[in-house]
Amino acid sequence: MLLRIFLVVLALIACVLLFAATKPSTFHIGRSITISAPPAKVFALIDDFHNWPQWAPQDRDDPAMRRTYGGANAGTGAVCDWTGKKGSTGAGRMTITQDAANSKVTVEADWRKPFPVRNTNEFTLAPAGQATQLTWSITGTNLYMMKVMEVFVGVNGLMGSHLDTGLDNLKKVAEQ
Repeated sequence: MLLRIFLVVLALIACVLLFAATKPSTFHIGRSITISAPPAKVFALIDDFHNWPQWAPQDRDDPAMRRTYGGANAGTGAVCDWTGKKGSTGAGRMTITQDAANSKVTVEADWRKPFPVRNTNEFTLAPAGQATQLTWSITGTNLYMMKVMEVFVGVNGLMGSHLDTGLDNLKKVAEQ
């Protein structure tokens, strides 16, 4: 009887692992929000890593997270290294690789922990009357471990709440 249970459990695990292997090798997820502030104000909060602790979800997860800055003060060439121990913080380096005044910021995030991977974050801002329509999207490599987790919670569950929280925090800060 125990052998039969063991074999069934083993077969279920094998099915999950095989199903995970069929998931795409890259992912893309995005979220949008309307912020009652002009694009210039929202842009300044994104295009300068020194402002990220005010709104970034990982800073809220781990208030003791350490950041160091390099490169340009803001905009293309700005660099931020981070390391944390709690929540979703991990460790890595972000670099602003492209920005267009008040309309777009592209950030390459090179994670070292929990596993080495590169994600591209793109922030697109568009005027919406007196407000700003902000879209935050992330594209990256879908590592096998993420594929396994995705079987149970999906990419929206894995990263969607991170984007939602960050956009909500950014909205609160920009509308002050």
